[in-house]
Amino acid sequence: MTLMTAIGLDVGGTKIAGGLVVRDTGKVLLRRVIPTLPERGGQAVLDDCLALAKGLRAEAEAQNCAVRGIGVGVAELVDLAGNVTSGHTIGWLGLPVQAAFSRIAPALVESDARAPALAEAMYGAGRPYRLFCYVTVGTGISSSLVMDGRPFAGARGNALVLATMPLSTVCTTCGAELHPVLEEFASGPALVARYNRLGGHAVEQGEAVLAAAAAGDPVAREVVGSGGDALGSSVAFLVNVLDPEALIVGGGLGMAGGLYWERFVASTRQHIYADNSRELPILHAALGVDAGLVGAAAAIFQRISGNAAIPGGQH
Repeated sequence: MTLMTAIGLDVGGTKIAGGLVVRDTGKVLLRRVIPTLPERGGQAVLDDCLALAKGLRAEAEAQNCAVRGIGVGVAELVDLAGNVTSGHTIGWLGLPVQAAFSRIAPALVESDARAPALAEAMYGAGRPYRLFCYVTVGTGISSSLVMDGRPFAGARGNALVLATMPLSTVCTTCGAELHPVLEEFASGPALVARYNRLGGHAVEQGEAVLAAAAAGDPVAREVVGSGGDALGSSVAFLVNVLDPEALIVGGGLGMAGGLYWERFVASTRQHIYADNSRELPILHAALGVDAGLVGAAAAIFQRISGNAAIPGGQH
């Protein structure tokens, strides 16, 4: 029997994960990971992604799998037509990314905030809920509201930014103007920068800070704990505004558990205003690190089931 599949690519600042995903179950049959190396420029990254997609399609056909399309999740803003509209990490702004993939197979480009949210809605922890918020915590921090199985994109595709705006305020003790940014305080790279600056043993990865905290390092525990507290305060604001049934948290740091997770959950519940919202489920993403690539493929399946045209393909 021929399996119905799609190719999913999850294009982040550190790595590109690609996989062949089965429509009925969300299972990843093939998985490939390569480094992104975004400093080479957007075209070089795009060329690597296209080669990865071509290789996965060839492997799929060799295994008698029908590939319905290619979904691409990217760590940038993406508009409703699949155009990349920012260039903070991956230099695809202005490049015809969706058209390039469509020459291989019908293709859709989506943000890496909405793709894993869709994966959790279709195959993961979001299945029991009509309305939930998905929060990604890793190199960056972003969010997506999912309603009736569909991530909400907003009017322009920009309804995903959670942690990049400064909270401008004035210190009540010294009068200094403060402009704290959550992503510069609680993300993986932020934990590394703060730990190194405060005199911890020089590290390069957020995992090392988490490990040091778990081992009892007081500097690491302060950095990790305060990061979790800050994230919880912001996510509680999201709950207070949107009133979801549940929170689902993914990304490398969001899935790590330990002190960061414990302080995040406690802070979130502490800052939720309504009594009947305070005990909402706060769950790890069921699909873990595969959520991004599964969600990118799921965008193809959802478009097919909705009977809308996929660029480069059929209705």
